[in-house]
Amino acid sequence: MRLGFLASRNGSNMQAVVDACRAGKIAAAPAVVISNNPASGALQKARRLGIPACHLSAVTHPAPLELQRAIAQTLRRHKVDLVLLAGYMKKLGPAVLAAYRNRILNIHPSLLPAYGGRGMYGLAVHRAVLRAREKETGASVHLVDEQYDSGPVLAQTRLTVAADDDADSLAAKVLEREHALYVRTVAAIAAGEIRLP
Repeated sequence: MRLGFLASRNGSNMQAVVDACRAGKIAAAPAVVISNNPASGALQKARRLGIPACHLSAVTHPAPLELQRAIAQTLRRHKVDLVLLAGYMKKLGPAVLAAYRNRILNIHPSLLPAYGGRGMYGLAVHRAVLRAREKETGASVHLVDEQYDSGPVLAQTRLTVAADDDADSLAAKVLEREHALYVRTVAAIAAGEIRLP
């Protein structure tokens, strides 16, 4: 199985999956990393690791449809089987969704369907969890469709919200769990233990 990554920032979830592939924990190979941010940590990490890395954004392709086609073509050119969003801050358009229907995963820092949807990313999620005085939070891996965070959930991990947690401490704890959850989920897909539609 060949993996394509879309990332906007640091790419720590991407790094966790790549490390697991190279350690033999996932029967898959990283094929390409695409970022809308030319200065992203994800692109820098990919280049250091010898993984093909591409900047594709409104700067390289000002027309939205052309950008989506370029992303889909890049994934196809690298023979990607499964696409992983790893902190990708842009909504995917019809060209990419059609090319990889039910083959695009995202990881979200909450127990979906709670605290998902437009505007719910990063610290905003953890602040909302704390405002609601939730006793539990976690992360979810789900299939990507046309709406934000609405595709079928494939796997989740849970953790307790501590009385002294703030948004930053909660984010750090959830991110650590995200890494392990993404690795487990991709490994299960590659092994045929989770069957995609």
